[in-house]
Amino acid sequence: MWLCAAPFAAAQNSVLLDILSQELNRNFTSLKEKADPAPYFLSYEVTEQEYKSVSGTLGVLDGKNGGKSRVLDVSIRVGDRKLDNYHRVRGDAGQVTSGATITFEDVAPSIKRRVWQDTDRAYRLAAERLIRIKTNTQVKVAQEDDSDDFSIEPPATFVQSAPKLRFNDAAWQEKIRRYSGRFGNYPSVLTSHVQVMCQADTRYFVSSEGSRISHGRGFARIVINAGAKAADGTDISSFETFEAVDESGLPDDKTVLAAIDRVANDVSQLLKAPEAEPFVGPAIFSGRAAGVFFHEIFGHRIEGHRQRDESEGQTFTKSVNTKVLPDFLSVVFDPTRRKVSNVDLNGWYEYDDEGVKGKPFRAVDKGVLKEFLMSRAPIKGFDHSNGHGRRQPGLEVVSRQSNLIVESTNAVPEAKLREMLIAEAKKQGKPYGLYFREITGGFTTTQRGGPQAFKVIPVVVYRIFTDGRPDELVRGVDIVGTPLASFAKILATGDKQDVFNGYCGAESGSVPVSAVSPAILVSEIETEKKAKSNDRPPLLPQPTTMESGAGGGR
Repeated sequence: MWLCAAPFAAAQNSVLLDILSQELNRNFTSLKEKADPAPYFLSYEVTEQEYKSVSGTLGVLDGKNGGKSRVLDVSIRVGDRKLDNYHRVRGDAGQVTSGATITFEDVAPSIKRRVWQDTDRAYRLAAERLIRIKTNTQVKVAQEDDSDDFSIEPPATFVQSAPKLRFNDAAWQEKIRRYSGRFGNYPSVLTSHVQVMCQADTRYFVSSEGSRISHGRGFARIVINAGAKAADGTDISSFETFEAVDESGLPDDKTVLAAIDRVANDVSQLLKAPEAEPFVGPAIFSGRAAGVFFHEIFGHRIEGHRQRDESEGQTFTKSVNTKVLPDFLSVVFDPTRRKVSNVDLNGWYEYDDEGVKGKPFRAVDKGVLKEFLMSRAPIKGFDHSNGHGRRQPGLEVVSRQSNLIVESTNAVPEAKLREMLIAEAKKQGKPYGLYFREITGGFTTTQRGGPQAFKVIPVVVYRIFTDGRPDELVRGVDIVGTPLASFAKILATGDKQDVFNGYCGAESGSVPVSAVSPAILVSEIETEKKAKSNDRPPLLPQPTTMESGAGGGR
């Protein structure tokens, strides 16, 4: 599935790397000789992105986009590894040096001039911030974690051919018309949309330590979503996505049309479904839903920078080598893993955004916390990066998730998991338990200024009754809770892993991630009612859309 371009692409990689290396050596040498304070580290990262997309609704195209860009990020450190301009101070936003757009043509004078200008700007900001930091350390309470600000890592050399964007524009326009037209068969669907996007992403990295790296990845995605509005103002929606390394890995027409039917049927049925009441009791999360659950309430809390920042809740900072999950669960982060069960994973990469090789590690082993997600910002007990320093172009690196993989030694067939749910509901005197089939995402509060809580947003939820009645679809449910209490309530898992691919937003922007998990059974979860809108459904009847010729879905 990985596409390597022709040798010409590798030559282009070398040209840009050469330009960046030459300017880095010139600027770093000059600053070391003339500047006070002098820098001890300088790196340049250029992110090159090329993409094409087509979108449509009800059999017609409503968007066609594409483009190519390069963004330069300059990271410069003044002071020394013990205390530099990236030192985190309570109440401070941290170092900010936004990215700069450069030409995507390998024209040395243009690129060098922009690199020179941005290096000068970044140095001035760094020097000013170091002065403020030194003042703060003299007048403010010392931080509990006095680790260095920057770790020592071996330089890396890796030059990979750039991924080539493949996108059959005419074929995808025809497909999107046909795919989106399918929703015309479902009059209860108020809004619908189908989009395909293909992207090639190449990153170039050089540093004063001697690193010289170019690596890339392709990414292709189909997004299907539909919505409606219930009579009481509740917004109803459902979605499905497909991800692959490139367009050849996306599913065939039959699979996509079947997914559109599922999404449309979900929306149609949710309109008629009763609104759920607040509930505390047992539940099953499907594998995809469980992946989101772990990503939101566990993954963010073991990101390394949060353990040192005293404005954070530091849920697990002092929990290393102690039990944080049931002993039948382990959690691995593996950016080198590209597939699970023949599904492409979105969270893989060769090197992180600090030039460190992506490394798999076992964060939790049989319930016991062993390691945090680490960038080159050390924390107490962890002096080195494990290749998880990541960012969106234009933002500063922090430790972020990659491919989160949940492993279980207490796995049972999902039919058995359902039996266990019913038994647990009976034990608690509950008339039903819940089954969360699809979850669209969520958010979590990790800072001390707010409650250490999370909210996960389900899309498709069923009541599973203890008296044998058919399962009942319900709507208007949000999951809420606190992490430590939630982890203690996991009873068992299913025996099949499922994949949730997506993008995660945090301090360093939006980065691609995956969460892989079996279904999980919890003894207790809390739900609350979802917020409603004051708007009513449309008063006028829909036009007969299919008479206008958008009949590709029939």
